Amino acid sequence: MRRGELKEKIISGIQQIGIGVGNLREAWKWYREHFGMDIRVFEEKAIADLMLPYTGGQPQARHAALALNLQGGGGFEIWQYTKRIPVPPKNRIHLGDLGINAAKIKSSNLYASYQFFQNKGININGISKDPAGGEHFFVKDPYDNLFQVVSDDSIFRNEKKLTGATFGAWIGVSNIDRARKLYSGILGYDDVIYDVEEKFDDLSDLPGGNHLFRRVLLKHSKNVRGTFSRLFGPSQIELVEVKDRRPNKIYEGRQWGDLGFIHLCYDIIGMDALRKECEAKGFPFTVDSTHKHDVTFDMGEAAGHFSYVEDPDGTLIEFVETHKLPVSKRLGWYINLRKRNPEKPLANWILKALKYNRVKDKKKH
Repeated sequence: MRRGELKEKIISGIQQIGIGVGNLREAWKWYREHFGMDIRVFEEKAIADLMLPYTGGQPQARHAALALNLQGGGGFEIWQYTKRIPVPPKNRIHLGDLGINAAKIKSSNLYASYQFFQNKGININGISKDPAGGEHFFVKDPYDNLFQVVSDDSIFRNEKKLTGATFGAWIGVSNIDRARKLYSGILGYDDVIYDVEEKFDDLSDLPGGNHLFRRVLLKHSKNVRGTFSRLFGPSQIELVEVKDRRPNKIYEGRQWGDLGFIHLCYDIIGMDALRKECEAKGFPFTVDSTHKHDVTFDMGEAAGHFSYVEDPDGTLIEFVETHKLPVSKRLGWYINLRKRNPEKPLANWILKALKYNRVKDKKKH
Protein backbone atom coordinates (compact mmCIF):
# COMPACT_ATOMS: atom_id res chain seq x y z
CA MET A 1 0.00 0.00 0.00
CA ARG A 2 1.27 3.48 -0.89
CA ARG A 3 0.84 6.57 1.23
CA GLY A 4 -1.48 8.25 -1.24
CA GLU A 5 -3.83 5.24 -1.10
CA LEU A 6 -4.39 5.44 2.67
CA LYS A 7 -8.04 5.88 3.56
CA GLU A 8 -7.23 6.83 7.15
CA LYS A 9 -4.24 8.41 8.82
CA ILE A 10 -1.62 6.53 10.83
CA ILE A 11 -0.24 8.20 13.96
CA SER A 12 3.24 6.96 14.91
CA GLY A 13 3.33 8.87 18.19
CA ILE A 14 4.43 12.23 19.52
CA GLN A 15 7.28 13.44 17.32
CA GLN A 16 8.16 16.44 19.47
CA ILE A 17 7.00 19.21 21.72
CA GLY A 18 7.99 22.69 20.57
CA ILE A 19 9.78 24.94 23.04
CA GLY A 20 10.36 28.62 22.30
CA VAL A 21 13.60 29.88 23.86
CA GLY A 22 15.73 33.00 23.87
CA ASN A 23 19.05 31.21 23.27
CA LEU A 24 18.96 27.90 21.42
CA ARG A 25 22.54 26.87 22.20
CA GLU A 26 22.16 27.50 25.91
CA ALA A 27 18.75 25.81 26.17
CA TRP A 28 19.77 22.76 24.14
CA LYS A 29 22.82 22.23 26.33
CA TRP A 30 20.56 22.28 29.41
CA TYR A 31 18.16 19.77 27.81
CA ARG A 32 21.07 17.47 26.92
CA GLU A 33 22.41 17.55 30.46
CA HIS A 34 19.06 17.06 32.19
CA PHE A 35 16.86 15.10 29.76
CA GLY A 36 19.43 13.41 27.51
CA MET A 37 18.24 15.21 24.34
CA ASP A 38 21.51 14.71 22.46
CA ILE A 39 20.52 13.37 19.01
CA ARG A 40 20.36 16.05 16.31
CA VAL A 41 17.73 15.16 13.70
CA PHE A 42 17.96 18.56 12.04
CA GLU A 43 19.22 22.03 12.81
CA GLU A 44 18.51 24.93 10.52
CA LYS A 45 18.43 28.71 10.31
CA ALA A 46 15.72 29.81 7.89
CA ILE A 47 12.63 31.95 7.38
CA ALA A 48 9.34 30.64 8.76
CA ASP A 49 7.04 31.82 5.98
CA LEU A 50 4.17 29.33 6.22
CA MET A 51 3.04 30.18 9.78
CA LEU A 52 1.71 33.65 8.96
CA PRO A 53 -1.57 33.22 10.91
CA TYR A 54 0.56 32.88 14.05
CA THR A 55 3.55 35.15 13.30
CA GLY A 56 1.85 38.50 12.97
CA GLY A 57 1.21 38.00 9.25
CA GLN A 58 4.93 38.35 8.52
CA PRO A 59 7.62 35.76 7.70
CA GLN A 60 9.99 35.41 10.65
CA ALA A 61 13.67 34.42 10.81
CA ARG A 62 14.33 31.55 13.17
CA HIS A 63 16.90 29.01 14.32
CA ALA A 64 15.41 25.59 15.12
CA ALA A 65 16.70 22.16 16.06
CA LEU A 66 14.95 18.83 16.58
CA ALA A 67 16.60 16.80 19.34
CA LEU A 68 15.86 13.23 20.44
CA ASN A 69 16.78 10.89 23.27
CA LEU A 70 17.29 7.35 21.93
CA GLN A 71 15.93 5.81 25.10
CA GLY A 72 12.60 6.61 23.50
CA GLY A 73 9.76 9.10 23.47
CA GLY A 74 9.15 12.20 21.41
CA GLY A 75 11.74 14.91 20.91
CA PHE A 76 12.09 18.61 21.62
CA GLU A 77 11.88 21.13 18.79
CA ILE A 78 13.95 23.93 20.27
CA TRP A 79 12.99 27.17 18.53
CA GLN A 80 14.51 30.66 18.63
CA TYR A 81 13.60 33.86 16.82
CA THR A 82 16.70 35.49 15.35
CA LYS A 83 15.33 38.88 14.20
CA ARG A 84 12.95 39.69 17.04
CA ILE A 85 13.04 39.33 20.80
CA PRO A 86 10.74 36.50 21.90
CA VAL A 87 7.96 37.56 24.25
CA PRO A 88 7.20 35.84 27.58
CA PRO A 89 3.63 35.16 28.76
CA LYS A 90 1.74 38.24 29.96
CA ASN A 91 1.02 36.51 33.26
CA ARG A 92 2.79 33.78 35.15
CA ILE A 93 1.34 30.48 33.97
CA HIS A 94 -0.95 28.87 36.54
CA LEU A 95 -2.15 25.31 36.28
CA GLY A 96 -5.29 25.18 34.17
CA ASP A 97 -4.40 28.16 31.98
CA LEU A 98 -5.37 27.51 28.37
CA GLY A 99 -2.54 25.90 26.45
CA ILE A 100 0.30 23.49 27.16
CA ASN A 101 0.94 23.63 30.91
CA ALA A 102 3.70 21.02 31.11
CA ALA A 103 5.55 18.33 29.18
CA LYS A 104 5.54 14.76 30.45
CA ILE A 105 8.96 13.04 30.58
CA LYS A 106 9.24 9.28 31.10
CA SER A 107 11.66 7.56 33.44
CA SER A 108 12.26 3.86 34.01
CA ASN A 109 13.89 4.68 37.37
CA LEU A 110 11.80 7.40 38.96
CA TYR A 111 13.63 7.47 42.30
CA ALA A 112 17.09 7.79 40.72
CA SER A 113 15.73 10.54 38.47
CA TYR A 114 14.25 12.32 41.46
CA GLN A 115 17.59 12.21 43.30
CA PHE A 116 19.40 13.55 40.21
CA PHE A 117 17.09 16.55 39.90
CA GLN A 118 17.04 17.03 43.66
CA ASN A 119 20.82 17.31 43.62
CA LYS A 120 20.49 19.91 40.86
CA GLY A 121 18.08 21.90 43.03
CA ILE A 122 15.33 22.12 40.41
CA ASN A 123 12.60 19.91 41.87
CA ILE A 124 9.33 21.64 42.67
CA ASN A 125 7.82 18.94 44.85
CA GLY A 126 8.54 15.49 46.26
CA ILE A 127 7.46 12.25 44.67
CA SER A 128 3.69 12.07 44.88
CA LYS A 129 0.85 10.00 43.43
CA ASP A 130 -1.75 10.91 40.83
CA PRO A 131 -5.41 9.82 41.23
CA ALA A 132 -4.59 6.39 39.72
CA GLY A 133 -1.65 5.85 42.09
CA GLY A 134 1.03 6.61 39.52
CA GLU A 135 4.17 8.11 41.06
CA HIS A 136 5.58 11.33 39.62
CA PHE A 137 7.25 14.64 40.42
CA PHE A 138 7.68 18.04 38.78
CA VAL A 139 10.77 20.02 37.76
CA LYS A 140 11.28 23.36 36.01
CA ASP A 141 13.92 24.36 33.49
CA PRO A 142 15.72 27.74 33.80
CA TYR A 143 13.09 29.30 31.51
CA ASP A 144 10.08 28.60 33.77
CA ASN A 145 8.84 25.62 31.70
CA LEU A 146 7.27 22.84 33.75
CA PHE A 147 8.04 19.14 33.27
CA GLN A 148 6.34 16.20 34.95
CA VAL A 149 8.58 13.14 35.31
CA VAL A 150 6.48 9.96 35.31
CA SER A 151 7.31 6.30 35.70
CA ASP A 152 7.30 4.29 32.46
CA ASP A 153 9.32 1.15 31.66
CA SER A 154 9.37 1.43 27.86
CA ILE A 155 12.94 1.86 26.58
CA PHE A 156 13.93 1.91 22.91
CA ARG A 157 17.73 1.86 23.29
CA ASN A 158 19.32 1.51 26.71
CA GLU A 159 21.76 4.41 26.93
CA LYS A 160 22.05 4.29 30.73
CA LYS A 161 20.20 7.62 31.00
CA LEU A 162 17.87 8.41 33.86
CA THR A 163 15.03 9.56 31.60
CA GLY A 164 13.65 9.01 28.18
CA ALA A 165 12.01 11.88 26.33
CA THR A 166 8.55 13.36 25.73
CA PHE A 167 5.78 11.08 27.01
CA GLY A 168 2.91 13.51 26.55
CA ALA A 169 1.64 16.83 27.84
CA TRP A 170 -0.62 18.58 30.34
CA ILE A 171 -3.07 20.77 28.43
CA GLY A 172 -5.27 23.37 30.06
CA VAL A 173 -8.74 23.50 28.53
CA SER A 174 -11.99 25.36 29.24
CA ASN A 175 -14.19 22.31 28.68
CA ILE A 176 -12.76 18.79 28.81
CA ASP A 177 -15.68 17.11 27.06
CA ARG A 178 -15.40 19.50 24.13
CA ALA A 179 -11.59 19.14 23.99
CA ARG A 180 -11.84 15.36 23.82
CA LYS A 181 -13.44 15.66 20.39
CA LEU A 182 -9.89 16.38 19.20
CA TYR A 183 -7.71 14.52 21.69
CA SER A 184 -9.81 11.34 21.79
CA GLY A 185 -11.75 11.62 18.54
CA ILE A 186 -8.85 12.47 16.20
CA LEU A 187 -5.62 11.82 18.11
CA GLY A 188 -6.96 8.52 19.40
CA TYR A 189 -6.54 8.96 23.18
CA ASP A 190 -9.67 6.91 23.82
CA ASP A 191 -8.76 5.13 27.07
CA VAL A 192 -9.56 7.08 30.26
CA ILE A 193 -7.12 6.27 33.09
CA TYR A 194 -8.95 8.60 35.46
CA ASP A 195 -11.53 11.39 35.42
CA VAL A 196 -11.60 13.15 38.80
CA GLU A 197 -12.77 16.54 40.06
CA GLU A 198 -11.39 17.84 43.39
CA LYS A 199 -8.45 19.67 44.92
CA PHE A 200 -5.32 17.56 44.49
CA ASP A 201 -2.47 17.14 46.95
CA ASP A 202 0.01 16.25 44.20
CA LEU A 203 -0.58 19.63 42.51
CA SER A 204 -0.53 21.85 45.59
CA ASP A 205 3.10 22.96 45.14
CA LEU A 206 2.57 24.09 41.53
CA PRO A 207 1.68 27.69 40.60
CA GLY A 208 -2.11 27.85 40.93
CA GLY A 209 -2.21 24.20 41.95
CA ASN A 210 -4.42 24.71 45.00
CA HIS A 211 -7.59 25.35 42.98
CA LEU A 212 -10.44 22.98 42.18
CA PHE A 213 -9.73 21.00 39.00
CA ARG A 214 -11.19 18.35 36.79
CA ARG A 215 -8.34 16.13 35.60
CA VAL A 216 -8.65 13.52 32.85
CA LEU A 217 -5.66 11.33 31.98
CA LEU A 218 -5.88 9.69 28.57
CA LYS A 219 -3.92 7.05 26.70
CA HIS A 220 -4.36 5.00 23.53
CA SER A 221 -6.22 1.71 23.87
CA LYS A 222 -4.22 0.36 20.92
CA ASN A 223 -0.48 0.52 20.31
CA VAL A 224 0.70 3.22 17.91
CA ARG A 225 1.93 1.95 14.55
CA GLY A 226 3.86 3.21 11.57
CA THR A 227 7.39 4.30 10.71
CA PHE A 228 8.65 5.68 14.04
CA SER A 229 6.25 3.94 16.42
CA ARG A 230 8.96 1.86 18.12
CA LEU A 231 11.07 4.93 18.91
CA PHE A 232 8.28 7.30 19.96
CA GLY A 233 6.33 4.63 21.81
CA PRO A 234 3.24 5.19 23.97
CA SER A 235 2.14 8.59 25.24
CA GLN A 236 -0.45 10.24 27.45
CA ILE A 237 -2.46 13.45 27.45
CA GLU A 238 -3.63 15.00 30.71
CA LEU A 239 -6.46 17.48 30.25
CA VAL A 240 -6.92 19.88 33.16
CA GLU A 241 -9.88 22.21 33.63
CA VAL A 242 -9.83 24.70 36.51
CA LYS A 243 -13.26 25.11 38.05
CA ASP A 244 -13.01 28.01 40.50
CA ARG A 245 -11.21 30.71 38.54
CA ARG A 246 -11.16 32.05 34.99
CA PRO A 247 -8.05 30.73 33.22
CA ASN A 248 -5.76 32.92 31.14
CA LYS A 249 -4.85 32.01 27.57
CA ILE A 250 -1.10 31.32 27.63
CA TYR A 251 -0.40 32.69 24.14
CA GLU A 252 -2.80 35.62 24.28
CA GLY A 253 -1.25 38.54 22.38
CA ARG A 254 1.90 36.61 21.49
CA GLN A 255 3.29 34.82 18.45
CA TRP A 256 3.95 31.15 17.76
CA GLY A 257 7.59 30.60 18.71
CA ASP A 258 7.54 33.03 21.63
CA LEU A 259 8.80 31.74 24.98
CA GLY A 260 7.32 28.52 26.32
CA PHE A 261 5.64 25.39 24.94
CA ILE A 262 4.50 26.41 21.47
CA HIS A 263 2.88 23.23 20.10
CA LEU A 264 2.57 19.46 20.43
CA CYS A 265 3.54 17.59 17.25
CA TYR A 266 2.51 14.14 16.01
CA ASP A 267 4.30 12.08 13.39
CA ILE A 268 1.67 10.91 10.93
CA ILE A 269 1.26 9.12 7.61
CA GLY A 270 -1.63 10.00 5.32
CA MET A 271 -1.89 13.79 5.34
CA ASP A 272 -4.73 13.86 2.81
CA ALA A 273 -6.83 11.43 4.85
CA LEU A 274 -6.08 13.40 8.02
CA ARG A 275 -7.07 16.69 6.38
CA LYS A 276 -10.47 15.26 5.43
CA GLU A 277 -11.02 13.80 8.88
CA CYS A 278 -10.09 17.00 10.71
CA GLU A 279 -12.36 19.07 8.48
CA ALA A 280 -15.28 16.68 8.90
CA LYS A 281 -14.91 16.74 12.71
CA GLY A 282 -14.69 20.52 12.99
CA PHE A 283 -10.92 21.02 13.27
CA PRO A 284 -9.81 22.23 9.81
CA PHE A 285 -6.13 22.77 9.09
CA THR A 286 -5.13 26.36 9.84
CA VAL A 287 -1.68 25.88 8.26
CA ASP A 288 -0.97 23.35 5.53
CA SER A 289 2.39 23.04 3.78
CA THR A 290 0.76 20.61 1.34
CA HIS A 291 -0.78 23.50 -0.58
CA LYS A 292 2.12 22.59 -2.90
CA HIS A 293 1.11 18.93 -2.51
CA ASP A 294 3.86 17.01 -4.32
CA VAL A 295 6.55 19.49 -3.26
CA THR A 296 8.22 18.40 -0.02
CA PHE A 297 8.87 21.05 2.60
CA ASP A 298 12.64 21.14 3.13
CA MET A 299 13.84 21.38 6.73
CA GLY A 300 17.56 21.22 5.99
CA GLU A 301 18.66 17.66 6.74
CA ALA A 302 15.04 16.43 6.98
CA ALA A 303 12.00 16.95 4.77
CA GLY A 304 8.26 16.34 4.76
CA HIS A 305 4.80 17.88 4.94
CA PHE A 306 3.33 19.60 7.98
CA SER A 307 0.02 21.06 9.09
CA TYR A 308 -1.61 22.57 12.17
CA VAL A 309 -4.99 22.49 13.85
CA GLU A 310 -6.24 24.31 16.94
CA ASP A 311 -7.96 22.64 19.86
CA PRO A 312 -11.19 24.37 21.03
CA ASP A 313 -9.12 26.83 23.10
CA GLY A 314 -6.57 27.61 20.39
CA THR A 315 -3.74 25.31 21.52
CA LEU A 316 -1.70 24.33 18.48
CA ILE A 317 -1.36 20.69 17.45
CA GLU A 318 1.08 20.00 14.61
CA PHE A 319 1.16 17.02 12.26
CA VAL A 320 4.29 16.06 10.32
CA GLU A 321 4.52 13.49 7.57
CA THR A 322 8.24 12.77 7.29
CA HIS A 323 9.61 12.09 3.82
CA LYS A 324 13.37 12.11 4.40
CA LEU A 325 15.25 10.91 7.48
CA PRO A 326 18.92 11.89 7.99
CA VAL A 327 20.28 8.74 9.66
CA SER A 328 23.84 10.08 9.43
CA LYS A 329 24.62 13.38 7.79
CA ARG A 330 28.35 12.71 8.24
CA LEU A 331 28.08 9.44 6.30
CA GLY A 332 25.62 10.89 3.76
CA TRP A 333 23.03 8.31 4.83
CA TYR A 334 19.46 9.45 4.21
CA ILE A 335 16.32 7.34 3.87
CA ASN A 336 13.45 8.14 1.50
CA LEU A 337 10.38 7.24 3.55
CA ARG A 338 7.89 7.90 0.76
CA LYS A 339 8.75 4.58 -0.87
CA ARG A 340 8.17 2.46 2.24
CA ASN A 341 5.13 0.49 3.40
CA PRO A 342 3.45 3.03 5.74
CA GLU A 343 2.24 0.30 8.10
CA LYS A 344 5.72 -1.12 8.72
CA PRO A 345 7.95 0.33 11.46
CA LEU A 346 11.52 1.20 10.58
CA ALA A 347 13.97 -1.49 11.65
CA ASN A 348 15.41 -0.95 15.11
CA TRP A 349 18.97 -1.02 13.81
CA ILE A 350 18.26 1.89 11.46
CA LEU A 351 16.72 4.03 14.20
CA LYS A 352 19.51 3.15 16.61
CA ALA A 353 21.99 4.34 13.97
CA LEU A 354 20.76 7.85 14.74
CA LYS A 355 23.43 7.69 17.45
CA TYR A 356 25.83 8.92 14.75
CA ASN A 357 24.06 12.29 15.00
CA ARG A 358 24.84 12.61 18.70
CA VAL A 359 25.88 16.04 19.97
CA LYS A 360 28.59 15.77 22.61
CA ASP A 361 29.46 18.42 25.13
CA LYS A 362 33.06 19.11 26.00
CA LYS A 363 34.05 17.49 29.26
CA LYS A 364 34.70 19.81 32.16
CA HIS A 365 38.17 19.63 33.68
